[in-house]
Amino acid sequence: MSANIVVPALGESVTEATVAKWMKGVGDPIKVDEPLLELETDKVTLEVFAPAAGTLSEIRVDAGSTVEVGAVLGVIGDGAAAPAPKPAAKEAPKAVAKETPKPAAAQEPLAPAVRKLIEENKLDPNEVAASGKDGRLTKGDVLAFLEARGKTTIAPVAPPPAAPTPAAPPAAPAIARPAGAREERVRMTRLRKRIAERLKQAQNTAAMLTTFNEVDMTNVMALRNLHKDAFEKKHGVKLGFMSFFVKAAIVALKEIPAVNGEIDGEDIVYKNHYDVGVAVGTEQGLVVPVVRDADQMTFAAIEAKITELGRKARDGKLTIEELTGGTFTISNGGVYGSLLSTPILNPPQSGILGMHKIQPRPIAIGDKVDVRPMMYLALSYDHRIIDGREAVTFLVRVKECIEDPQRILLDM
Repeated sequence: MSANIVVPALGESVTEATVAKWMKGVGDPIKVDEPLLELETDKVTLEVFAPAAGTLSEIRVDAGSTVEVGAVLGVIGDGAAAPAPKPAAKEAPKAVAKETPKPAAAQEPLAPAVRKLIEENKLDPNEVAASGKDGRLTKGDVLAFLEARGKTTIAPVAPPPAAPTPAAPPAAPAIARPAGAREERVRMTRLRKRIAERLKQAQNTAAMLTTFNEVDMTNVMALRNLHKDAFEKKHGVKLGFMSFFVKAAIVALKEIPAVNGEIDGEDIVYKNHYDVGVAVGTEQGLVVPVVRDADQMTFAAIEAKITELGRKARDGKLTIEELTGGTFTISNGGVYGSLLSTPILNPPQSGILGMHKIQPRPIAIGDKVDVRPMMYLALSYDHRIIDGREAVTFLVRVKECIEDPQRILLDM
């Protein structure tokens, strides 16, 4: 008895995904719950597991295709695999992606999202040039075709009378500017596109400003060096600087609640919970997993959670729940050597704290000059909800807590 491999539920507000890669090919034996392929959404990459044991008899959707929740990706059969009508995506030659777009008539059956657009707009698939792998028609091809004809994605009551089909689809720029001998053209991943959208959304929506300060790391470094061995021995995790900054930020957030809030229409929503996002750089892009209820956690619990989330981020194992719902974000560009930067807000949040490289610098201490380990701090904030006085006060509180860590323990 055969079993269909379907696109699982992808999380709240996520209805589409892209097939990133197949881990199995037609004819391969399959075990129950064995990972078969990876789906890439605009938030995470997740694996699809085998619903039954058998042999992979059919792959219906190649890598690079867009699919909706519930779509059939392939079929697992009982006995020997049927001859493969097409190879798994990992066996397809890479040069196919650079071929001239083909007419849709030469394709395999349309993906659900593409078929829906075609039917809603009463289009003939043969009119739309396809740029997908193996000549497949993609959702972007249809949207570009509709835009070129001056139409919306909702079908009009009647099609324009005798409107001639454009001789060349909007995909033509890729042909007009082909990759050179030392260039490579690669389609953006859904995650990268989502990052770009959110960063531009932050710039277009928020009245974003940044205020800067510097912090003397002498005392917190001395405290860390004094207790790091005993801390690791007792808790099984290393004592880093991030837990100090998370705790310091929470002290400041409690004093300046607007930095922990967000704008919702004409309302300001003040959050009385402290779910701190910690930015993590991965090969796929920047992700911001969330440490929930950080105000109720110990230093050890925060360090352990950050370590766990960082590992899952690099392995591509983060869940939707671990990436959503943060109230404030901390980004540490110092791990890459950044001395000073302007972090961009993580919508709909109103504040983000940027940490930077610890750099020995001469500092005036009273009437003397001493070389101290200094770090620049940056707070980017939404000026629509946070006044300049509040932003500066927030950053000063963080500075005070780091320079005198006892303030954190005393919640001062």
